[in-house]
Amino acid sequence: MSMPTIFVSHGAPTLILQDVPARDFLAGLGRQLPRPTAIVAVSAHWDTDVPAVSVVRKPDTVHDFYGFPEALYRLHYDAPGAPALAEKVAKLTGAAHDHHRGLDHGAWVPAMLAWPEADIPIFQLSVQPQESPAHHIALGRKLAGLREEGVLVMGSGSATHNLRALVRGSEASEPEPWARAFDDWLAETVEKGDEQALADYRTKAPYARESHPTDEHLLPLHVAYGAAGEGAHGRALHRSFTSGNLSMASYAFA
Repeated sequence: MSMPTIFVSHGAPTLILQDVPARDFLAGLGRQLPRPTAIVAVSAHWDTDVPAVSVVRKPDTVHDFYGFPEALYRLHYDAPGAPALAEKVAKLTGAAHDHHRGLDHGAWVPAMLAWPEADIPIFQLSVQPQESPAHHIALGRKLAGLREEGVLVMGSGSATHNLRALVRGSEASEPEPWARAFDDWLAETVEKGDEQALADYRTKAPYARESHPTDEHLLPLHVAYGAAGEGAHGRALHRSFTSGNLSMASYAFA
């Protein structure tokens, strides 16, 4: 079974409690994909100087946020880790071993929605925001062989991520033209499988600086793209916006 790779926009931690299209999409994601043998989650919320992989047997649910509704802190995703597979990923990528890292909300929120039974092993691989998108494509490419083992590489970030530009308290606000333009460019570029443009999105994409003041929330997409192998193309699984300018687009690559 050759598994696709995916990138999901995970939104705010409260996504799991909201009645919005992106939540409905993630709640049905598990039915759209073959059942994974394991999940390698690449979250924007775990950044390290060099690649690192979590080798814990039972990852904790990390509530890496403050000031949110109490209901969020009561949620726990008790899926097992996959130490043997994590060790293999470490060897493939040269990643360091982390014996403590659990699942941050970039990993457990989409996983809890898509696979609520929490019976698929899952662990995290970090991103390196000081490195280039090309570095992350190359990092993902080292994982391409895992697709044949039914392993799902899931990048989790945000198709646009400018927190200063969000429309707070309004999920239905229309996105501004700059956010829409970047989101459209990303969808078209993913569909074409234009690796050079994805790697050089800072100069190729319209409104790249407005859409991503920093890189970390788009880098998981580069890892997922790379993990699909040479010549990969993507397709949109979902496109919507929340809080005005926060794109919740998600993609599959093969």
